[in-house]
Amino acid sequence: MDVINVTAPAKINLSLDVLGKRQDGYHNLSTIMHEIPLSDEITVKIGTGGGIRATTDVQYIRNDTNIAVKAAKLLLERLGETGGKSEKGVGVQVEIKKNIPVGAGLGGGSADAAAVIKALNQFFGNPLDEAGLMEVGARVGADVPFCIKGGCALCEGIGDIVTPKAKLPGCHIVIVKPKASISTAELFSEYQILKRQMRPDTSGLLEALSEGNLVGAACRVYNVLESCAEKKCRDIPDIHSSLLRHGALGASMTGSGSAVFGIFDDPKQAQNAAEQFSKRYRDTFLLKM
Repeated sequence: MDVINVTAPAKINLSLDVLGKRQDGYHNLSTIMHEIPLSDEITVKIGTGGGIRATTDVQYIRNDTNIAVKAAKLLLERLGETGGKSEKGVGVQVEIKKNIPVGAGLGGGSADAAAVIKALNQFFGNPLDEAGLMEVGARVGADVPFCIKGGCALCEGIGDIVTPKAKLPGCHIVIVKPKASISTAELFSEYQILKRQMRPDTSGLLEALSEGNLVGAACRVYNVLESCAEKKCRDIPDIHSSLLRHGALGASMTGSGSAVFGIFDDPKQAQNAAEQFSKRYRDTFLLKM
């Protein structure tokens, strides 16, 4: 049995705009995603027979519906179409150590799926290029193509059209996830009803990133779903305002929540904020970008 160990980095949404609902039920988005140094740890074991299965160290994640299983299955099917290995006769076991909190909007499941796709492709000699991997990833989930690409990118469509952009300049990020999680489907439904008028300055944020202007980027982070999410989780606005009081240059909920992040240029302020939040919220992270 061959073993590949990989990491699966999380992401934050520096901005998230909902442009409208599609006929297929999904929503067209314009969002700037950024990879962060918080990762799940993935072990992929490849042998013969035994099918495809995934296990995690989190009891409430159902192994039979784990997105990593879907990712492995679709990647093997794709390789079979190209004349390479197919799922028939190949046994894949995925073991996931979760460091990224579930239901946070940090893309943990998508990151795991992306890591499995890349690991299996590597095992079979990299028959698919990055574009091919992202094509498979789009069939797994909307955030998976970005997680395969990594870095910082403007993501459009349902999030699967990925255009690389400049990364944040050096800074510290504090991420705080309250205990409550939020249903993505419910959140988008409520957004459709409310139709908020305030929108992120996506072009201004991208310009600030291209200039390496941390203050300009941080002050423009914004998520149109946050005002809906805060009605379902009162901790969200409290965390947001508290991050700003602790010295964050900007703060926003990521994805469909419930995690909120703050961008700091002062490491001492970031450290102090993380220490204070960790007294109340177990899932508090201080990350150096």
